[in-house]
Parts: sequence; C-alpha cells; structure tokens
Amino acid sequence: MVKIAIGARAPEVETGSRGFWPLRDLPVVFWLLGVTVVSLAHPFLPVPRWLMIHLLVLGAAGHSILVWSRYFADTLVRLPATPRREQSQRLLLFNAGVLLVAIGVPATLWWLVVVGALGIAAAVGWHVGSLLNGLRTGFASRFSSTIWFYIAAGALLLVGITLGTWLAAHPGEPLHTRLQLAHVTVNLLGWIGLTVLGTVVTLGPTMLRTRIVEGAEKHSRQALPVLLGGIALVVAAVWADVVLVAAAGLLMYAVGVVLVVWPLVRAARRKPPVSFPAWSLAAGMVWLVVLLAALVAQVAWGVLHSGSWLEVGRIFEQYTPYLAAGFVAQVLLGALSYLIPVVMGGGPAAVRATNRDLDAGGALRVSLTNLGLVVCVLPVPSLVRVAASVLVLAALASFVPILLRAIRRRRTAPAGARETTPRPPGQTTGMAVVGLALVMTAVAVGGSLDPASLGGLPRSAAGGVTATGHTTTVTVEGKDMRFTPSSIEVRVGDRLVITVENTDPTDVHDLVLETGHDTGRLAPGDSAVIDVGVIGRNLDGWCSVVGHKQMGMVLAIEVVGSAVAATDAATPKGTDDPALGDLGSDVHGAGHEIATGEPADGTVIPDPVLPPLEPGRVHRHTFTVTEQGMEVAPGVTQEMWTYDGSAPGPTLHGRVGDTFVIRLVNEGALGHSIDFHAGQRAPDKVMVTIPPGESLTYRFTATRAGIWMYHCSSMPMSAHIAAGLFGAVVIDPPDLPAVDASYVLVQSEHYYGPEGQPVDMDKLLTEEPDVVAFNGYHNAYDHAPLQVKVGERVRIWLLDAGPNRPLSFHVVGGQFDRTWFEGDWLLGSAAAPARTGGSQALSLAPAQGGFVEMVFDEPGRYPLVNHVMIDAERGAHGVIEVTR
Repeated sequence: MVKIAIGARAPEVETGSRGFWPLRDLPVVFWLLGVTVVSLAHPFLPVPRWLMIHLLVLGAAGHSILVWSRYFADTLVRLPATPRREQSQRLLLFNAGVLLVAIGVPATLWWLVVVGALGIAAAVGWHVGSLLNGLRTGFASRFSSTIWFYIAAGALLLVGITLGTWLAAHPGEPLHTRLQLAHVTVNLLGWIGLTVLGTVVTLGPTMLRTRIVEGAEKHSRQALPVLLGGIALVVAAVWADVVLVAAAGLLMYAVGVVLVVWPLVRAARRKPPVSFPAWSLAAGMVWLVVLLAALVAQVAWGVLHSGSWLEVGRIFEQYTPYLAAGFVAQVLLGALSYLIPVVMGGGPAAVRATNRDLDAGGALRVSLTNLGLVVCVLPVPSLVRVAASVLVLAALASFVPILLRAIRRRRTAPAGARETTPRPPGQTTGMAVVGLALVMTAVAVGGSLDPASLGGLPRSAAGGVTATGHTTTVTVEGKDMRFTPSSIEVRVGDRLVITVENTDPTDVHDLVLETGHDTGRLAPGDSAVIDVGVIGRNLDGWCSVVGHKQMGMVLAIEVVGSAVAATDAATPKGTDDPALGDLGSDVHGAGHEIATGEPADGTVIPDPVLPPLEPGRVHRHTFTVTEQGMEVAPGVTQEMWTYDGSAPGPTLHGRVGDTFVIRLVNEGALGHSIDFHAGQRAPDKVMVTIPPGESLTYRFTATRAGIWMYHCSSMPMSAHIAAGLFGAVVIDPPDLPAVDASYVLVQSEHYYGPEGQPVDMDKLLTEEPDVVAFNGYHNAYDHAPLQVKVGERVRIWLLDAGPNRPLSFHVVGGQFDRTWFEGDWLLGSAAAPARTGGSQALSLAPAQGGFVEMVFDEPGRYPLVNHVMIDAERGAHGVIEVTR
C-alpha cells in the first residue's frame, strides 16, 4: 500500500512497490544513452537534431512521466499501488511506439511513424483513463489538483502525436511551419511542462526538506486554466493563421508558470538547495522561466517586424534545444536522482546511501551544465560553442554511469553496511569553481582554435591622434544585404564601439573592418560588439560571407576633424601592412592552371545516365545542403556548396502529374534555399532562405513537361549557383518514345578561388570563368566517355544552369534527327524523327533546357562540345564512344 503523510510539512513518500524494476528503471537509461550516441555521431546521422530532442523529450522524459505521474497520483489520492503487470504493459507499449517513431522519421517511413504514434497514443490514453478512474475512486486530497495537471498533459500529448504524425508526412510550407509550432507548444509546454509544474508543487519542497508554502496548492489550481488557455491560444493562432495571437498565448502561459513557481521561490529562500536533485530541479525551473520570457519577447518582436510564421518558427527552433537541455533534462535528472533511492527502499540508511551515490559531483555537474549552456546561448564563435556543448553533454550524460553504479552498489551491499558521511566543508563551492574553470578553459581553447582568430591582433585605427576620452557607441543592423546605417561619423580621437545585430530572419552575416576587427559569423538574431578603439582615420568595413560585399553589404566609418586628411595620407588603407596579411579584402584566385592529367584516385566522375522513373506518383526526397571540399578538375579542389554531396545535385525524374515532396535540410554554415522551376509555387512560401541547422518542406506538382532547373535562390544567387547549388528535374513529355540510352548533361561555370576556398566573386562579377563544365567536372566525359552502340537511338537531355554562359550543344560527326526545346518539338515529333531535315546544334540560354536525339551509323569517338568554342576549350567537352 502506498502511504503519504500530509501535514504541515511536504509529503514524505513511502511505497510498497520497492526494489529494482527493469521495465520501470532501465528504459530511461537507454534513451539517455541514445541521446549521447546521437550527439556524438550527429554528423553521420539523418535529422540528428530531431533525434536528440525526441529521444530526450519523448523517450526519456515521456517514459519517466508515465512512471512517476502514476506514482504521485497513487500517493496523493491514497490509491493502492498500480499493479506492476498493468504498468509494465503500458510502458512496453509506449517505449515500443517511441522506438518505431525514432526509426520511421529518419528513414522517411511514414507508415512506421503512424504505427509508432498509435502505440504511444494507446499507452497514453490508457494512462489518462486510469488517472480519471483513480480520481473517481480515491480519497479527497488537498493536492488532487495535481492529478488534473497529469490528465491535461496526457490529453495534450494525444494532440501532439497527431500533429507530429501529420508533420512526418511533409505537408509543405507554410503549413509545415505552423504545425511545427503547434506541435512544439503542445508537447514541450503541454505534455512536459504541465506534468513538471503539477509535480513541483509537492516535489520541490520535499527535496528541500521544508514545508510547503501556505497556498501553494491554491496557486496551482489557479494556474492550470491559465496554462491551458495559453497553449490553446497558440494552437488557435496556428489554426486561424493569426500570428499575433501566438505571442499572446505564450505570454498567458508564462503568467501561469509564475503562479506555480512563486511559492517554490519562497520555499527555496527559506531553505536553499544543498544537493544535486534540488540544484538540478531549481536550475531547470530557472531555464524555463528565463527562456519563456525571452521567447515571448522574441516572438512579439518577430510579429511586429515581419508578421511571418517562418520568422516565429525560426525563433521557436532557436529556443527548443535550450528548453530541452536546460529545462527538461535538468528537471528529469534532478527528479530521478531524488525518487529512485526512495522506490528502491531498503530502509532509511540505504536510501541515504543511495542518495549520496547519486549526489556524486553534483555541484560540478550543475555548474558545467548551466555555465556551458549560457556560453552556447551567447554569440560566441562556433568552436567555442562546440567546446561548451561537449561539456554540457558530458555533465548530463554522467548521470547514466552514476545511476548504474548506485544501483549496483545498492543491490550488492547489505542494507546497513554503508554509512554516509557529511560532505567536507568547502567541497560544494570547490566543485562549482572547478566547473567554472573547465568552462573558461573550453572557451579559451575554442577561441584559440577558431580560424577567425588566427589572423593576428587587429591593428590600431588611431594613427597617432590624441584620444579625446569620449566614446561613440553605434548599433548597426545587418539585413537584406545592407548595413543600416551604412556609414558612421566619428569625431577624430573618439573611441568607437559598434554593436552589430543580425536582424536578417534567415541569413548569416558578419562585419569585418580593414583593421582586422571581426564580429565572427552571426546567425539570425545574434549580435556582437566590436571595440575599434581610438579612431584617427577613415575605415572601410564589409560582410565577408561569400558575395555579400559585392551585393553592397559595406560600411563606411568617416572621421570628422582636421587631423583626418593627414592621418589618411600617413596610414594607407588596404592590406599593405605585412603584419595584417590578407585581412580586409576578399581573396582572389591566383588564376588556376587547369591540369590536363587524370582525376585523382577515388574521384567519381558524375554519372550522366538519366535515372529511371520512380514507382508511384508521389516522390519524397531529402536534400541536405553541405559546404565541402571537392575535386572539380584534375589537381583542383574547391569548396563547393552541394545538395546531397554533389554539384550539381541529384537529378529527379518524373511524369506530368507527379508530386514531389522535398525536405531541405541546411547543414552548411550559411543560409541556403531551393527553387524548383518544375513546379508553380509562390516564392515567398517555399523559396525562402533557411539558417544553418534548420529545414523546410517544398512540395510541388509537375504540370508541364521539360527538363527544369532547380537551384539555391539565396542572395547573391549567382554565387550560390556557381558554387554548386543547382540540379535538374526531368519531366517526360506525354507519349515520349523509348530510346536505347538516355543521358543528362548540365552545363555550369566554375570561378576558382584559392585552393580549397569557395567561388571567387570578382571573377564571377566580371564573367571570367576558369572552367565551363558538364555535370560539374572539367572535361568529365573525356575521362569517362558516354557509351553507345552503332544503330542505337540515344537521347541527351540538356540544361544550361549558368549562371552566365550560353550553351550551343553539338556532337562532332553527328546529326540530330529529333530536337525538343523548352516544352515543344523543334525537329521531328513523338511519332517519328525528321525524315530529311536535321539539326547540328541546340542553343540554350541559362535556365533553358531540352533534348536531342541521334543514331550513329559507324563506330568511333564523337566529341560532344559547347560550340561556343572558348567554353569548349574551358572544359565543356566530352566524348561519345560508339562501338559495335
């Protein structure tokens, strides 16, 4: 029988369901191990961010909620302990469902997601029904309102599961973003948030070993409808497409949180936390309150400035990982560290010993987690954020070996054999200081390894002028390829401090000054401060992201005062200072001499064969954007921007009426997008730039035949296309006759920077390509000729991806008897090739396409070329090898 003593103090829980219970105690360990493995292996896994969050929130936290909400419910309304067999069946059903969802989403197996979601829904529905039955049959209690928190949370998860299953079907934008907002709100703030808020009313003071503040349960009863109202407003806003209401709903939810948390603050002031469970729980609640306040402010700002669901969605995606790690993970680990010793039982001495085992390194773990998260939130260089996140992961993951050690010690040691000794004086403070030192070391190491910091110290802009002692402070916003303001006036001798805010909703920017001062890359919403020092001359600044300077993203710092002219004459601009090196200018390629030898070992020449038609009429693909080094000509490596690791990206093949559902995942360091010419969609709905780490779903139906270009439409578009973000979609014309061989050739241009660097913008702006290539590799099909037999009919689909050069496609020694250009036949027809007339070339401007057909009468090697001969000599050349 579960008993609870309710008096002036918080509930002290005893249980008749004691001891180790594998199905209750082990799944949370496996889910936490899964989070750790995914975190370490994330570069090699599909949708790693989704996996990490769902393994934690749905797996570990969801399992724990089913266990411990039922445990508290039985305790608070004085019910008999839930039969172990019944609880085991629910837990098995729930965990199997989560596992199927965790496999189905990365594998894009929607049917598996549906099966898993049904399992989760059945387990949670069963759980909610048992809670309702318990309220009906149990004793009245002053804390019965807590059970209503659990019932509401379970009901909301049923809604969240439905939304999540819908999302897994990739419904397309803008519906995808709106559904995702509702899904996150219902699951994170509803299922997790309501459960935690209902539990901490009693669990918080119990951990602190103090009385529950008078009126705490009354506050919780008042808070529940406020919390539910806030969640309902957000969901209603999504459904009604009214962005402003979403901000109001979040504010209402925050008010409900304050109602619950305020009595806990009063209790903590009376008796501060002294152990890991209490510290971890308190830290998690602080993260919830702070992040909610920031989320409300950011969403309100986003609504006022853009009114876009995509902007609100970006803000939610920015905060969700911190809610998961800061709030959910810390509350979960704190609660488990307190509750597991209780249910394992063994008497007061054994419980105290297990408590002490789980408290191991508590101050160190809490300080590492929270200081590391604070560093990750700040606008720090990427390597600093990586180093800090590793410490956070290590601190959170350490719970697993500590728990397993405690369970082993508890099961092997006699009940009264182990004694607990008080913690030595100063140990807690000492461990916290060690945590601070480790975080500071990670920041220092990450900063020293960041490439942006290797260029040496910025040089002075003072030029020998006398400092005035006055500081000029300016805020500069970066958005839409412009700095606002684009010029700054500073009195000679003043110290200049610039705060740079990236207010662009999608793109990454930075600010580099010719002195070498640099903000580092700023993600959307990030900011940084540059202390330029005393100003004695005019300075230039710009965004160093590829192409942004050329698009006009420059900043002029103009000094006002009589000493300016002399100082400028004495201190020329640019990069002549040998101590500065290349800081302050875009680096140009040195004019590559393209090698004429063979490709390096391991180089894969792009396969030109047209992929076969996919079965079915709905085609689902995930395109992952990466920025990676690739060999693009023998001996030449460049940083290429790719869809799914290739430039051009994968060729899609379908028929008129087919629907394509493309999930674009940006794993690059810059903002990217995609634009499919093969479908008709409003550009502001799906052709939007997504920041690093985010994704969107692009759905279109091919209503017209042709070979259609797709490409990144982020600005500057010329740079993104020239860097490799383009590809082809082939939609067969109706009644297209079969041929013996079908190939696809996509022409594009390369503008090489230094070895391993991205596209050279100056060459691109002056239209001076180093290479014009078919399918992204210089003279690709000289190295790997197209194979045809005498008498076979061959069809070659052609697309000019540009961004600038035209294509006049010709096969030396061959003649075309069928040509098809931009949606219609130019020569011949679907019924038959031309009988007497022929074609020698098919001319295409950038973004145009078609195909040619021919039959070879005799064996030999037939060159295929762009008959704009300078471009053939630049690499738009290959061979068709005809054999008998």
